[in-house]
Amino acid sequence: MNLGAPELIIILAVVLLLFGSTRLPKLARSLGQASKEFKHGANEATRDEPDALIVDETVSERQRTPKAGS
Repeated sequence: MNLGAPELIIILAVVLLLFGSTRLPKLARSLGQASKEFKHGANEATRDEPDALIVDETVSERQRTPKAGS
């Protein structure tokens, strides 16, 4: 999807008409804060991920030991 300068100007004009010049800075600020919070949450999730990979040793032992009837 190639967006050139004319397309971006048209999109900006439509957004300006929809939200008005007074609401536009508030909208941009809230979008920036939402993006920042999303990135922070994603970083926390990747930091906590190795802890989720710890395997219970008893489950591992049960899987390695063959059943007597098999």
